[in-house]
Amino acid sequence: MNIYRSQVLVCGGTGCTSSGSALLIDEFEKQLKENGLYDEVKVVKTGCFGLCALGPIVIVYPEGAFYSMVKKEDVKEIVEEHLLKGRIVQRLLYDESVHEGTDEIKSLNEVDFYKKQHRITLRNCGVINPENIDEYIARDGYEALGKALTEMKPQEVIDTIKDSGLRGRGGGGFPTGLKWQFAANSVNEQKYVCCNADEGDPGAFMDRSVLEGDPHAVLEAMAIAGYAIGSNQGYIYIRAEYPIAVQRLNIAIKQARNYGLLGMNIFDSGVDFDIEIRLGAGAFVCGEETALMTSIEGHRGEPRPRPPFPAVKGLFGKPTILNNVETYANIPRIILKGADWFSKIGTEKSKGTKVFALGGKINNTGLVEVPMGTTLREIVEDIGGGIPNGKKFKAAQTGGPSGGCIPAELIDTPIDYDSLIAIGSMMGSGGLIVMDEDNCMVDIAKFFLEFTVDESCGKCTPCRVGTKRLLEILTKITDGNGTMEDLDRLESLAEAIKAGSLCGLGQTAPNPVLSTLKYFRYEYEAHIIDKTCPAHVCKGLAKYEIDPEKCKGCGLCARQCPVGAISGQVKNPFKIDSEKCIKCGACLEKCPFKAITK
Repeated sequence: MNIYRSQVLVCGGTGCTSSGSALLIDEFEKQLKENGLYDEVKVVKTGCFGLCALGPIVIVYPEGAFYSMVKKEDVKEIVEEHLLKGRIVQRLLYDESVHEGTDEIKSLNEVDFYKKQHRITLRNCGVINPENIDEYIARDGYEALGKALTEMKPQEVIDTIKDSGLRGRGGGGFPTGLKWQFAANSVNEQKYVCCNADEGDPGAFMDRSVLEGDPHAVLEAMAIAGYAIGSNQGYIYIRAEYPIAVQRLNIAIKQARNYGLLGMNIFDSGVDFDIEIRLGAGAFVCGEETALMTSIEGHRGEPRPRPPFPAVKGLFGKPTILNNVETYANIPRIILKGADWFSKIGTEKSKGTKVFALGGKINNTGLVEVPMGTTLREIVEDIGGGIPNGKKFKAAQTGGPSGGCIPAELIDTPIDYDSLIAIGSMMGSGGLIVMDEDNCMVDIAKFFLEFTVDESCGKCTPCRVGTKRLLEILTKITDGNGTMEDLDRLESLAEAIKAGSLCGLGQTAPNPVLSTLKYFRYEYEAHIIDKTCPAHVCKGLAKYEIDPEKCKGCGLCARQCPVGAISGQVKNPFKIDSEKCIKCGACLEKCPFKAITK
């Protein structure tokens, strides 16, 4: 086995792959051969490092040089200067990766983006090659499965998970160990273990990144769950839109079978457990557990009434447990390090860490994992690097279409299950969208309602019809035709939908409307009373005007207008006919003197 003096870690997650990281790997291999370094330097394709805004990312060890936004043409310089001559390429280093005033490289744990994180779920992402089972095993992989099968009884496994305080990371936050206990107590000759990898929230990519960067952690956890409840068969339900994750899962399953870690008689324990993949067709509703199981069975993905709950009657009518990717990724570490270790992280009622996909108006877009109880301010300002272009933080949306908006005055709210519910939001699967002063909160609520209406399975009337009516009222308001009575209608209809919908997705669909009404009612009133959008987002309320003091009479705006709504004489101020104006914004975009406002 080769012992390499250096390793070049190249991010192979979806974000960096889309930016050309695969080309970097090929170029590194080529340049290493040309410089006689192929046997001394190993190139490793890893999962996501987390700092997606700076991709493609390359880290060179043992120095730990963090190169960001690397291009194919940069590879030759890295190889010839850094790897051949030992001179780090300063111009490619991530700004914060060097100690100020020196050339000394910081460790990742010292960089602002990482130093407040606690990576349990993401411990192997960006560290190992996810397509090599040996690298996972070298990081204690499958030791937890071996410990469970050879040293613990099924009930001891369940008790450990219960004592850890782990709650479901898919949205509802139900205690994981309790769910496993219900399934274990159900008497049946066949039981199933399911993994929900149907990550459908706009802006969410936590589960995708875990599967791309550490697929064996999920396989190991599902095998442990199978042993705990008495199941020999698992299913991973994953979006077909995640081709890299699907490919790496298939590779991981094949490798685990070849090593005897899936299949018959694992660890000579007499325990059988295998896993199959099922692809979802992109329906958001299939993130709901009963709809997911219905889809696996080959039927249209629609939710089923509960009770009976899946732990009693789930997939194919048999007792079933369903957890999401992030929940499973915690299991091996809990079994290895113990319930006490995990329960000391986080808060009293929200144990452990939570992974968030940090996006929107934020400098450091990416994947972060923080202890439960970390404040929103710490995530946005310390880890996320604040709002770009000097703009003010206005709100953050947690929980996607099922969550709510947290206003600036609540930025010090701890991020945990109970604190978020108390302010009208929810944890959800972990999408965290940051908004600044240029966002219209009425438009944000409308955006999420458009998504929900489009994704409703249509099975129950409150969701199918009610969300459509909510969207119609929001559209009426953003078009400038709203009335104050519409606000009362929004609230009463939202409460009816919450109370009457069949599944959790319908029950939480009104949350963006209710939270924005609660914290940003003045914006709704401005749309209705003043017929203006304070953020200048809603086209229906826009009124384009030319400032005669700034207009130089060049006529460029008139030439750009597609409907002839602008008139005037050259070298004199032009005017916009509001009756003809279609509010396309072409004039605003092209005016070189910033004379046009809306």
